[in-house]
Amino acid sequence: MTDERIEQTIGTLLRTGVAAAAVVVASGGIWYLIAHGSDLVAYRQFQGEHRGLRGIERLSPPEKVILAGLLLLVATPVARVVFSLAAFRMERDRVYMAITLGVLAVLAYSLASAWL
Repeated sequence: MTDERIEQTIGTLLRTGVAAAAVVVASGGIWYLIAHGSDLVAYRQFQGEHRGLRGIERLSPPEKVILAGLLLLVATPVARVVFSLAAFRMERDRVYMAITLGVLAVLAYSLASAWL
């Protein structure tokens, strides 16, 4: 696989991921507006948010679709890093593999610490 082909594949991966995330978030947003667009908001009543995975069960189905789209958006650059790691492995470039593994470790740590 040539460098130009790798760059084209990464570009396609990023465009596809962002477009898919936009479609999922937009469809969830439209569903949310259809279901809850005319609801009155109680500003005097505070509802705290749960941190981590426990808060997902309290979401309505349209909000879960929006969240899935946002997770897809976050997963897009992670997929790019994983693809880059595979490409560097195919090229047997150990220095860039080590750097990419470091980037992947930082991404994994930041995502895990945000959700757990």
